[in-house]
Amino acid sequence: MDMTGARKRLDGLWRRGCEFLGTEVAIMGGAMSWISERHLVSAISNAGGFGVIACGSMEPDRLAAEIAATQERTAKPFGVNLITMHPQLDRLIDVCGELQVGHIVLAGGLPPTNAIRRAKDTGAKVICFAPAPVAAKKLVRSGADALVIEGTEAGGHIGPVATGVLAQEILPEMAPRLPVFVAGGIGRGEAIVGYLEMGAVGVQLGTRFVCASECIAHPNFKKAFIRAAARDAVPTVQVDPAFPVIPVRALANEGSRRFVEFQHEVIRRFRAGEMEHKEAQLEIEHFWAGALRRAVIDGDVETGSVMAGQSVGMVNREQPCAEILSELVEQALCSLAGRLPAVPAAVS
Repeated sequence: MDMTGARKRLDGLWRRGCEFLGTEVAIMGGAMSWISERHLVSAISNAGGFGVIACGSMEPDRLAAEIAATQERTAKPFGVNLITMHPQLDRLIDVCGELQVGHIVLAGGLPPTNAIRRAKDTGAKVICFAPAPVAAKKLVRSGADALVIEGTEAGGHIGPVATGVLAQEILPEMAPRLPVFVAGGIGRGEAIVGYLEMGAVGVQLGTRFVCASECIAHPNFKKAFIRAAARDAVPTVQVDPAFPVIPVRALANEGSRRFVEFQHEVIRRFRAGEMEHKEAQLEIEHFWAGALRRAVIDGDVETGSVMAGQSVGMVNREQPCAEILSELVEQALCSLAGRLPAVPAAVS
C-alpha cells in the first residue's frame, strides 16, 4: 500500500477546490440553521476544512455579530450561507462585504442575477446550489464562481434527485468550466474519492458535523443522531397535492406523525367550508415553525424537527472537528492506496 502515492493523488484531485476555498482539504461544512454558528464554523475552518455560517432568518445586525465572533475564533477562511428568499437579502450581502467575507453561498432557490452580481461586487467568491443541469447552466451565465450539487439524501430541505444521479448529469459538463462541490449522503472518505474522480473539486458535509464536540446542539439532539440508522431520516409527508409541502428530511418522531394528522384535520376543515384554501395552506406551513430550534437548542427531539441526512447512520459518536476531518482524509487515502499499483521490488 503506497500511502505517499495516495497522498499525491488526493492532493491533485482536490487541489482546485482547496485553492478556491483557501483550505487544506476541500471539505465544506453544510450550513445548518441553529447549528452552523461561530463555534462549529470556526472549528471546521481551524481544522483545515471550510466552515459556513447559516444565516437563515437572521437580521443583518445579528449576522454581523455572528461573522465578527467567528473571525475572532479563526483566521482561516469561512463562508456565509444566505437564503435567497430573505426579505433583506441585499442588506445581508452588504454586511458580508463590510466584514470582508471571502465566500458567499446563495441557497434556498435560484438566486436572481442581480444578487449574484451584488455579492461578487463585494469581492467575495459566490457559490450557488444547482438542483438540475438547466439550473447549473443558468447560474454559470449569471456569474456564479462555483456550484454545489446536493442530492435528496441530504438533511433539511431537499430536492427529488439522488446525489449520484445529479453528479452524473452535471459534473461531465460543468466541472471543466468551474469548481463543482458535491453534497448529500456523504459520510466517508471513499465516497469523497469517488466524486473527486468524477470531476468534483470537493464535497460538502453537514450531518457528520452535528456530533462534533464543538457543535452547540443539545445533547438530546446529538444522541438522536448517534442512535439513528439511515432509514430513520425520512422526508416530510404530503397528504394532499392540493396542499403542497416542501420536503424536509428529518428523523421520524412524534412530531412527524402529528404533522400527518394535522394536515388531515386542516384539510377536513377546509372541505367542510370552515376555512379558506390560503388559510389552510398557511396553517400547514406554520406547523413546524420553531420546531428546529426546539430540537437543536431545547433538546425536544420528540415534537421538534430533527433534520438529518441519510448519512446519519454513519454518525456513531461525538468527535472533535479535527478528528472527523482526519478520519475522512484517512479513509480517502486508504481507498486510493488500495487501488494504486504496487511498487516493484528493487532489483539486486
